[in-house]
Amino acid sequence: MSDWLSLPGLFLASLLAATLLPTSSEALLAALQLDGQHPTWSLLLVAGTGNTLGSVVNWVLGRYLLHWHARRWFPFSAAQLARAEVRFQRWGLGCLLFAWLPVIGDPLTFIAGMLRVRFWPFLLLACGKFLRYVVVLYAANWF
Repeated sequence: MSDWLSLPGLFLASLLAATLLPTSSEALLAALQLDGQHPTWSLLLVAGTGNTLGSVVNWVLGRYLLHWHARRWFPFSAAQLARAEVRFQRWGLGCLLFAWLPVIGDPLTFIAGMLRVRFWPFLLLACGKFLRYVVVLYAANWF
């Protein structure tokens, strides 16, 4: 990837990877780390910011999509929404610390929006996604 596209490409890949779309950004991050053209801190900042912003997109979608829950096309039944609410409230805001996990993390951020979790506590906990990228960068250097 050309140098002038690498960081914007990483940002976009990280943002999309945090949404409900089935994508990943870790391989690109590791490849850019191994390439050595960018400081590690800039890769972490770009990937972490993109991934956190993707979680905010999920939160916003969850918050405002619920407005149409009575529509026929709405993707979740009332029973599914009720189960998600019970599970989320059982674990509380602390479950957002697991937003960095693959598969379950992105739906957690969406559900947080649906359940009207306040934005600032959500954002603070969603920033834990930076830790996943710290592990990826460390692993890329180690192997």
